[in-house]
Formats: sequence, structure tokens, C-alpha cells
Amino acid sequence: MENNNQGQTVSQHTLKLAMASMMFCFFTMGFVDLVGTASNYVKQDLSLSDTVANFLPSLVFFWFLIFSVPTGVLMNKIGRKKTVMLSLIVTVVSLLLPIFSENFVVMLVSFSLLGIGNTLMQTSLNPLVSMYVKDHLASTLTFGQFIKAIASFLAPIIASWGAAATIPNLGLGWRVLFPIYMAVGILASLMLQVTPINEKSDDETPAEQKSIGRDYIDTFKLLANPYVLLCFFGIMCHVGIDVGTNTTAPKLLQQYAGLALNDAAWATSLYFIFRTIGCMTGSFFLRILKTRTFFVISVTMMALSMVCMFMGASSADETAKWWLYVGIALVGYGNSNVFSMCFSQAMLYMPDKKNAISGLMIMGLFGGTIFPLLMGIASDAADSQMGAVAIMAVGVIYLLTFIKQVKY
Repeated sequence: MENNNQGQTVSQHTLKLAMASMMFCFFTMGFVDLVGTASNYVKQDLSLSDTVANFLPSLVFFWFLIFSVPTGVLMNKIGRKKTVMLSLIVTVVSLLLPIFSENFVVMLVSFSLLGIGNTLMQTSLNPLVSMYVKDHLASTLTFGQFIKAIASFLAPIIASWGAAATIPNLGLGWRVLFPIYMAVGILASLMLQVTPINEKSDDETPAEQKSIGRDYIDTFKLLANPYVLLCFFGIMCHVGIDVGTNTTAPKLLQQYAGLALNDAAWATSLYFIFRTIGCMTGSFFLRILKTRTFFVISVTMMALSMVCMFMGASSADETAKWWLYVGIALVGYGNSNVFSMCFSQAMLYMPDKKNAISGLMIMGLFGGTIFPLLMGIASDAADSQMGAVAIMAVGVIYLLTFIKQVKY
């Protein structure tokens, strides 16, 4: 297979090693989604309020606001591979800390490092993949998101398995999740380290390289463009709903279906299963349907999911459980491709400013900070998880209004 970006023939062995190592990196990118499951267990173990517990996943996504643009500057100086390696190291350290303690401060530091590592990886891994794949880059990155989603839906399953008293869990309980994922992170680091990557041969022009490290003021000025701002808000809503569902789904089943936390944790896996199915099928549907058509279908499913969740809150235990399951599945599938559609709309709108637009859209991931905080406050104020659902519904309403903006 020829590597068009580097202008040289890459051996099949090297190509397979590179793609395997980068897919492992996509798997570790999915570790960030364990924060929803972890925050529920930390809340239970440390007797935290919803507001405080929801601060943990919010903290993870806060770092996208701070580090996305600086990562582009760093990548120009040390290269893509070294930036991904740095992200893996930070991620491994973040997973190491909770093995020794569940202290609230330790969890804060761990989740902060997890967010910083994920920001580094989100910004640098896709350009690294582009060095080996050109003609089918979109489908390759979509497959990477599928791999990422596997890590996401496995997290609550592993945590529930670890929390079960009948199995060996190294004395960690649900926290057995951390050493398992840390081992995978170390393996990904080793595989990437031994993969030969010649970044000096990349044909990216100096002008494009400079645009990655564009001055902060010039980059942020792009948000003055109404269309770019609308796309930015769309990504914020997508990530906010994603993290919000991840965090709130088990709480809904606990409150309205009467399930214990270990049983309710299955809701998070259900969400990620349907999000994974959405990633698998979305690339196919986006080839045969107009983007706007598929966006309408996706957001309609999300709107129906909010209705199902409100129905679940007003039903008896057994009925509530099935209303909530349907709602969680619908939002999982519906929300799975919203990021890629909003992202592509912004990129196609300003194709001459791809790197600056990309940095801004990645910054939009800090919606994962704002939504959980507002959801926690609303839940505590209403003394009900319907407060959290109401906040997610606001995000869905925004995406419904965004339909008329989808034009490419």
C-alpha cells in the first residue's frame, strides 16, 4: 500500500504495525468516558451530592478549553508521534493514581490528568493517522471512533464486575477498571514507540503548519462568524448530552426503576452499545443520504429519547425501566454522529482555515464540562433526575434549531 502523504512505499509490515498501534490509541481515547461510571461509584462511596459528583466529569472536559490550541503549537515543535506518546503517558499516570486511593483529591487529580491526556490525543492522533491514510481517511477515522466506543461501553461492565463481592478484584472493587485500562495504555505506548514514523517526509506545507499554531486572537476571531459559532454550539450540545447521558443514565434507573447501582450501571453500557452501532452504521448512511437528512433523523431520535425519559419518570418501576432503556438507546444512536456532522459543516464552510476551525471545534468539547455541572445543580434543586434530563432537553432543542443550518 502506498503512503500518499509521505511519498514513499510503506511495507505491509510497517503499515499493519502503524495501524494496529494507532487503533490501540483510539481505544485509549475512549478511556475518557469511564468518568461517567466512576463518578457514580465515587458519589456512592464518598456520599457526594449530585452537584459535587457531576463536577468530576465536568473537570475532565474543562481541559479541552485550555489545552486544545496549545497542543497544536506543541505538535509543530515535537511532532505528531511524540505528542501522541505524551498523551499516552499522561493517560497512564491518570489511571495509576486511583489504584492507591479513592480520596476525593486523588480522584480530582486523576480526572484532570485524564482530561489533559485526552485533549493531547484528540488533537494529535487524527493528523498522525492521516500520514498513513489519505484516500479513505474519513472511513478510517470513523473506524477509530468505533474502536473508541468499545472502550466506552466496556468501562461500566468492568466496573460492575469489579464491584461484585464474589470475584477477585485485587481489593479494589470497582476501581479494578483502572489497572486493566492502564495495562492497555502501556501496551499502546509500547506499540507506538516501536512503530517507525518518518514525519520529516510529510508533504504538509509550511503555511499549513503555521496555521496549526495560529495566534490565539486570530483563531478566536473566527467565532465572530455566526455560522462557525452555531457549529461550535452544536458540538458543545453533542458532547454535553453525551457526557450527561453517560453520567445520568444509571441515576435515572436507580431513582425511577428502583435498581441498585451495580444493576443500573448497565444503562451506561446500553448507551455506548447503541453509540457504537451508530458509529458503525453512520458512515454508510452518510454515503447514501444527504447530511441534512441524516442529521434530521439523528436529532429526531434524540428528541424522542427525551420524551421516553420523561415518560419513565412518571411510570411504575417495571414500566419505567423499559421507557428509560428505550430513551437511553435512542439518544445513544441519535447522538453518535452529531459531532462529525457539525464538525464537517464548519470545515466545509471555511476550507481555507481548516486547522483553526478544527482547534475551535475541539474546544467545543468543553460542553462536557458545562452540561454535567448544570445537570447536577438542576437535579439537586428539583430533588429529581428530571432536572438533569431537562438540561439535556435544552441541548436537543438547540440541535433541532440547527437543522436549517446544515447545508453541505
